[in-house]
Amino acid sequence: MRRAALVPLVVLIAAAQQQPAPPVEFICPMDPDVRSNVPGKCPRCGMALEAGIQQPVKYRLNLDVSPAQVPVGKPVELRFELIDPRTLRRAVKFEFVHERLFHLFMVSADLKHFVHDHPVLGADGIFRFETTLPEPGIYRLLADCYPSGGTPQLLPAYLTTEGYDKSVAASIAHPLSDLAPKQAENVTVSLRMDPPDPIPGKKTILFFRLAPGEGIEPYLGAWGHLLAASADLIDTIHEHPIYAKGGPEIQFNIFFPREAMYKVWVQFQRQGVVNTAAFTIPVTAPR
Repeated sequence: MRRAALVPLVVLIAAAQQQPAPPVEFICPMDPDVRSNVPGKCPRCGMALEAGIQQPVKYRLNLDVSPAQVPVGKPVELRFELIDPRTLRRAVKFEFVHERLFHLFMVSADLKHFVHDHPVLGADGIFRFETTLPEPGIYRLLADCYPSGGTPQLLPAYLTTEGYDKSVAASIAHPLSDLAPKQAENVTVSLRMDPPDPIPGKKTILFFRLAPGEGIEPYLGAWGHLLAASADLIDTIHEHPIYAKGGPEIQFNIFFPREAMYKVWVQFQRQGVVNTAAFTIPVTAPR
C-alpha cells in the first residue's frame, strides 16, 4: 500500500507566510457607505477613515434638567451623560464630529421650534447646555456624539414643560405640505426632489438650490446639515450632503422610513452667516 507523502511543517508555514494579506478597507465611522482602500478623510464629513467595519455599540443617554420643573420663557440647564454599556461607567472622552464634540438637535412637538447647538463638555464628562424654551409643550432632543473607544451615537430624549397637560396624541402636529422656496438669512433655498413624490423605504434625492450661489462655505466641516423629523416625532434623520462642491446646488440622499409628513430643516453657510430653511414633505406609499 502506498502512503501519501507528508509535507514538512516548515514548508506549510513558509507557504502561509507568502500568501498576500487580505486587503484592508477604510470606512468613515459617521458615513459607513464611504469606503476606501487607503487611509484618508471622508469627503462628505471630513472625519478620518478607520480600518475595518465597526460593530455598533449603543450607549445610554441620561438627561438631567435644572430646574426639574421645566419652565417656559426662563433659562434651563440641560446636562447630558453617556453610559458605556460594556463598563456601565460614564464616558468622559469624545471624538470631534464635524468640528464639535456634541451636536444637540431639539424640535418642539408643534414643529415650530428647531435648535442645532453644541453643549460644552466638563471635566467630569457631563455635557452642559443652557437654553430657554419658547412655548409650553413636548420637545424631542437628539444627541449626536462619538465616545472614544465606542461608535458614533444618535440618541433621543424628551422634555415636557411645567404644567403642560396635553396627551402625546393631542400634541402631534398635522402640518400641510410646504415645498415653496424659503428666504433664509442671506440666501434663498429652493427644493427639487427625485422622485417628486417620495415613497417610504425608497431613496429620495433632495436637490437644494441656493441663490445667490456664490460665497457658499462649509459649515461645521460639511457643505450642509439636514435634520428630518416625522410629524409625530417618532422618526428623526440626520444627514449630510452626498454631492456638493461649493456651488449653488447641494444634494442629499435620504430614505424616509414610513408614510408620514416630514419636516426637514437644512442649514448652509454663506459669507460667514448660517442659514436655516425648513420644508414639509409628504411621504406616501403608492396606492
